[in-house]
Amino acid sequence: MSRALTDLQLCNAALVKLGSTPISGFDDADAAAGIASTLYPLVADAVLTAHPWSFTLKRANLTALPDAPSADFRRRFALPADFLRALYIDNRGASPRYAILGDALHSDADRVVLTYQCRTPESAFPPFFKTALTARLAAEFCIPLTENSSRAESLDRLAERELERAWIIDRSQGTPPLIADDTLTRVRF
Repeated sequence: MSRALTDLQLCNAALVKLGSTPISGFDDADAAAGIASTLYPLVADAVLTAHPWSFTLKRANLTALPDAPSADFRRRFALPADFLRALYIDNRGASPRYAILGDALHSDADRVVLTYQCRTPESAFPPFFKTALTARLAAEFCIPLTENSSRAESLDRLAERELERAWIIDRSQGTPPLIADDTLTRVRF
């Protein structure tokens, strides 16, 4: 199991990548603390929702709300408290039409099982994601802290590579799809 890191430790890792001094807390009086406390929640949520990371996925039976929507759908359902992004809904094997409007899921279905991305605590971040998030934070902190745009561009490219690498690792943690036995595969043998 990897070592759990806090939001402060992730921000400090990004600050160290920039050559800045780590902060002791988000309420420190220096610029780095203010930048980290402002940008961390935004950047973390953006990186969490950039891909359907396996460690962020959940399923929930949604509770129907008493008031009906004003148009387009017959029912409204409450979204989970940790909801970040909907992936799909299932209604006994069917995938009914739906829309997220405000703080509710709207659908004509009587019952909704939502597969969604949840806001995940830092203690649940796997090592590959922590590395990618730290790289993205360093890229985002660069301009406000250093005013060096060429360095920021370089860090941005590095962050994109780290995110791509993390996504590949995350996707490789399941059963790979099998090649179906069909005419095209039989021709090769």
